[in-house]
This record gives sequence, C-alpha cells and structure tokens, in this order.
Amino acid sequence: MNIPRSSSLPASAPPIRPQPQLAMTHTHIQDSQSLLTPPMSPDHTEKSASATAGRDSVDCDDDIIVDAEPRFVNCSQVANNAEFAPPPSEGASTVDEWQEFGEMSVDPQMPEPAGQPPLRCLDDEQVHLQRPGTLRLTDFEVKGTLGTGTFGRVLLVRHRAPQSNFYAMKVLRKSEIVRLRQVEHVNAERYILSRVHHPFVVDLFATFQDSLNIYMLLSYVPGGELFTLLRRAQRFTPDVTRFYLATIILALKYLHSFNIIYRDLKPENLLLDSRGYLRLTDFGFAKIVDDRTWTLCGTPEYLAPEIIQSDGHGKAADWWACGILCYEMLVGYPPFFDESPYGIYEKILAGVIHWPKWMDRLSKELIKDFLHPDRTKRLGNLIGGPQDVLDHPWFRGVDWDALERREITAPIIPVTSSAEDTRNFVHLPPPILEEMPGLQREETPPPLQQRFDPVAYQFLEF
Repeated sequence: MNIPRSSSLPASAPPIRPQPQLAMTHTHIQDSQSLLTPPMSPDHTEKSASATAGRDSVDCDDDIIVDAEPRFVNCSQVANNAEFAPPPSEGASTVDEWQEFGEMSVDPQMPEPAGQPPLRCLDDEQVHLQRPGTLRLTDFEVKGTLGTGTFGRVLLVRHRAPQSNFYAMKVLRKSEIVRLRQVEHVNAERYILSRVHHPFVVDLFATFQDSLNIYMLLSYVPGGELFTLLRRAQRFTPDVTRFYLATIILALKYLHSFNIIYRDLKPENLLLDSRGYLRLTDFGFAKIVDDRTWTLCGTPEYLAPEIIQSDGHGKAADWWACGILCYEMLVGYPPFFDESPYGIYEKILAGVIHWPKWMDRLSKELIKDFLHPDRTKRLGNLIGGPQDVLDHPWFRGVDWDALERREITAPIIPVTSSAEDTRNFVHLPPPILEEMPGLQREETPPPLQQRFDPVAYQFLEF
C-alpha cells in the first residue's frame, strides 16, 4: 500500500487538525500563500518548487520552500501499534521498551569554518546531454503517467525507433514556473543534472521545450520508491539498512565533491532500479553552496536544527538527513514526528530520541553521530569529511569500491516483467496530450512580430 507523506512550513499555513490515519499531503509556501500539491517523485508527484540550486553560497533565496503536513500524525498510536513491533530475531526483547537519548542543545556561538572550494569544479565536467537537433519531442511515444504535480507531471515514454528504451519524461508548465518564480531553480536543476554522472543518481539525457512546457528526459527506474518498500516491510534489518544507506552515502560523497547539497533526502526520493540498487531522484532542492545558504526547504521530519533556526546550512544538513533516514529504515518511522509541523520542529530542537531496546549499540552510535546538533561535530562534516562516514565501525566489512561498481547483490530485487512494467508505481490516468503540443507534432514558428516570447526567453538552455 502506498502511503504518501510530506512536510510543512509553519509560516502562513492553516491550522492542521489531527487525522485518523497516516494521510499526508505536500505544500509549497510562497509569499504568504499555500499551494496544496502532492509530493514529488515519479511514483507520486512533483514538487511545486522544481529546483533550488546554483546561487552564491551566502545568498538568501526569495522563496520559502518546504513540503507540507506531518507524515505521522499520532506518535503514541504509531509507537504502540503492533505492526511496528521489533522482529524477534533482531533483538533480545520483544517488548516495546524505550530509552531516551537526552536533550541536544544547539550552541549558536560555535564558530563556523570558512567556505571551502569544491574538490571538483562542476563547470569542468562534460555535459552529457544529447546535442540539440539529434532528438525531437515527436520521437517519443507516451506510454503512461508515472506521477503528477502542481505544474507538471512525469510520463513514461519510449523512443519510436525499434528496440528502443523507455524513459521518464518530466513535463513542467512554463507559465506556472514563472508564476511561482521557480525559473532559476529549474534552470539550476538542469545545469546540475546535465553534468553529474554517478551510478546512484538518475541520469538526464536531454531537455526540450515547446510553446507551453519544458521537458526533461530522465532514466526510467522501474523498481518504485524505497518509501513503498519500507511501508510494506514495516522496517528493515540492519544489513538491509546498511546496503541502502551505503549507496546514499556514496551518492552524497560524489555530490558534495562539487559542493552540491541535495537537501531533500527521504525514502520517497529514492528509487530502486531493476537490480535493486537505489537511485537518487528529484533534484528540486539541490544547490551549489561553497559555505552556507539560508533557504528554508525540505521535509519537516528531516530538517536539521540549523535549517529550522535559520542559522545557515550546508553539507552538514545532508548528513543529518542520513541519520533520520537510518533511524526510519531501522524503526519504521522517523525519530521526530508530531501532529503539527511546529511540534516536529520543537522535538528536533529539543533533541529527545526514543530508542527501542532491541536496537544494537553500533546503530545507535551511528545515528547519534549523524544527529549531532552541532554541525561542526556532526559525522560527515568533520575534518575527515565523508571518509569518516565510510570508516565508521557500523560499516565495517562494506567493500565501498565493489558497491560503487554495483558488484554486490542487492538484498531486494524488484519484480518487473518487462521494460515498460509500471507495477511498482501508482496507476494514474493517461495525460491529456493536447496540453503537450510538442509531443504530438512539430510546432510551426510564430510570425516574426510574435517570436520574442518573454516566457520562452527564460528557458534558453532547454
């Protein structure tokens, strides 16, 4: 069963009433107005803000972009639910007993290190997109809808040539991008994805635009979201968690080498490929930051204290999210959740974590190291950088090179019957092709006096 979830920003959001079930939505708050949209990913939907990347490291974005409503609305209900009881084989006790981590306080006076240049310059990376003119929108046949969102959708498409591959086509309405002031973010998302290349990051092959939309041709990852898999399994064993978390750490290590912070790590944005490996998708909040940025964005349960306190954040926020993700995979729900976003933020700042008795010592130590409230002491953000994470005792025995070469058998292999199998995604109605004219026919150029389109002018890279 797919249970959508999301997050929220308190500013100008309406009061949130407790819900009787784990029902979640997705909200983009901007200019004191909230727009309800579902969460982004091919399985669900696309974020209302398509990207946040590439500004100066000390620049404040005009927009406040955070997902909406809490993902778990009743703490005691979830904690006491029998379906979340620990498996007997994973611990010495089957009784739901809890321990407290204690309060974590954030020291605002802690000096921050100066911004560091990237280990690798993204400008020096080869652009791996198809050259303009080699592919056209009309070369693709629409096979179905994988997800929908505020101003776009994700389609399953296939190239019309014989024996060709299937792709995910992300379609964004240009007028909505401009109205929501997301032009720079969308262009930055294209810039980043066109240059990064890693086995655990989705690939961008080409971009297009027509009179109404812009299009991103992405790799189709058929295994669905890790979120869906986790909800079905209820929780993962330490070994399964270690495999998935290790792949994410290698992806973040790669992105951070370019000073790219991802800022939206959660199970919904992790897709399983046909071999069971994870692929990081949805770079809507990614940004190139040499030092810190003050954009408030992300999912409340995954926000680092420095983001909530508007103290400026950088790569350390991604390592905090790794701790939240590790806890959620092991326990079945995040360490901080509440009926309201305010409650979530208060619990994150208070830093009280409840530990099931059956959780092993090394797992707790790893999560504590990731969730250190002082980012200068947080695992992954120390002087050793990502290597400290790779050397942590919890990962002892992991062959990192073999993992990055995808030579290790994944613990769970998704079931697919063909290249176009969409069983691991929500079944959605087919798209209205009239709203995507470039996919149906070659558009004729407008008359000379109408050729300057101020909207299209903002997406020249597409």
